Amino acid sequence: MASSKEAQVDQSDLRETSSDEVKFDGSLEFVHEYGGNDSKPSYQEASGAPVENISPLGLQVTWFTTIFLNIGQMIGTGVFSTPATILKGVGSVGLSLVFWTLGFVIAGSQLAVYVELASYFPNRSGAEVVYLEQAYPRPKYLLPTALVVQSVLLSFSSSNAIVMAQYLHAIGGHTPTAWQLKGLAVGCMTFIILLVIFSTRWSLRISNGVVIIKIVTLLFISITGLVVLGGHTRVKNPHANFKDSFLAQQATNPIHTLKRTAPASLLVAATLYLLCNIAYFAAVPKSSLKTSKQLAASLFFASVFGSKNSSRALNFLIALSAFGNIISVIIRSSRVIRECGRQGVLPYPRVWASTKPFGTPLAPYVLKWGLTVLMILAPPAGDAFNFIVDLQSYPSNVFFFATTFGLLLIRKRRSRLGIEGTEFRVWNVAIAFSLAVNVFILVMPWYPPPGGRFGGDMSFWYATYSDRGTLRLATCGIYYAFWIFILPHLGKYRIRQEVLLLSDETSKAHRLVKIPLEELEVWDREHDVLGQRINLPGHQSNDDGNEVAEKKEV
Repeated sequence: MASSKEAQVDQSDLRETSSDEVKFDGSLEFVHEYGGNDSKPSYQEASGAPVENISPLGLQVTWFTTIFLNIGQMIGTGVFSTPATILKGVGSVGLSLVFWTLGFVIAGSQLAVYVELASYFPNRSGAEVVYLEQAYPRPKYLLPTALVVQSVLLSFSSSNAIVMAQYLHAIGGHTPTAWQLKGLAVGCMTFIILLVIFSTRWSLRISNGVVIIKIVTLLFISITGLVVLGGHTRVKNPHANFKDSFLAQQATNPIHTLKRTAPASLLVAATLYLLCNIAYFAAVPKSSLKTSKQLAASLFFASVFGSKNSSRALNFLIALSAFGNIISVIIRSSRVIRECGRQGVLPYPRVWASTKPFGTPLAPYVLKWGLTVLMILAPPAGDAFNFIVDLQSYPSNVFFFATTFGLLLIRKRRSRLGIEGTEFRVWNVAIAFSLAVNVFILVMPWYPPPGGRFGGDMSFWYATYSDRGTLRLATCGIYYAFWIFILPHLGKYRIRQEVLLLSDETSKAHRLVKIPLEELEVWDREHDVLGQRINLPGHQSNDDGNEVAEKKEV
């Protein structure tokens, strides 16, 4: 707990966030919110972070950038290596291509769910933070508290930074020591963080440029693969892998923009992935793909071009791909962290919501850098590092399921309230399919592998990730109960929210404050459902008409 002085809330600046039009659903209170991004007005539950009528982050994400940000996050370094791993797992070329196609269907269904959710809250950023906050508004602040742990405390990009460093060393033909690798990874992360801090516009431009290079690279591999299949290269018998390929026993208007760019991004990525797989299978013998420790793309280049320089060029492209992926992920995750701070469940909400001095979320970026550097330097290489990195996965899968199921809850609630339809509505069959996939992903980590308790890909118990992830979620629940119920009961106070308007007059946040029981009735009478001060007779204010108060911040 810490003391802080009041929030100075200019009532004229908050009029667009109207509490005059409130809809009630039991104890839930929904307010009509307006944004300045040409989106339609929307309803959101009042305990959610306040809508910023004018985005303090600017409106720099065009339809072109939207496509490239999505592609940048989807196409990382996996397309150069994963095909061989999948082939080893399924055993046949045909079934491998089926799995890639199935992945496209799964991704498409989940994407449709997210587009509908975005259409309900077009004037908010933060993705899952917003959707879960609104899908599960009670118990109040429970989901935001859990997301703080997942999105903030485990917010690091150490794996991608290390991959980038590995391939930068490989370009020069150098085998680094552990600390040389860590040092270069820290340098890569520092450079990227400084880039996104100083200019969102230029970081997006560079990210777009990297994505263009990645697309050109994958197109080159795809076209080369088709040339190989045509028999016009040094590869002998390019159709060999496709014979008996199946094994018999192994059968600026956000929503208007998103409806077009999101499917286009997924279609581009999926098409390139399939074509690249076909290229790999055309040029490289199946036995080599299954047994070699080299990347599938390395085997492809060596088979088609037979030049050592091709491997160096590939190393550069993979490092560049990791670079672009880090930029895309950091830009997205910084918005998630900022939204967690604006909800009031992090201390010092002013710091998290601020976009000074460069118009970028400085505090989330600094946090992201600090945690990533810590995760690069602290854990030793091997299972310990992989365990810490993969510890994020199971809670993330829980939140994915909760987000998908939450869409049904939001639909039902809006129907009860008589709120008009949205600009996009996903088919029910796609929701059911996404839920089935999410359940499968949650259940399978508990299913023992053929090798038994220690037969997984690590040296410890196969279900350690899911076990520790579940324990972490339970710990979040215990902390929440202690913070929201036990301490207020013992301290004879209740937690209330109030709106903070930052000095740039566009950034807003909630601050959670402790109100003594004897003052609670007066507080509730003098504040609306959002936590804004209601101008009442006798209300004291300063010369500018701003509220002045002294409260205990949670």
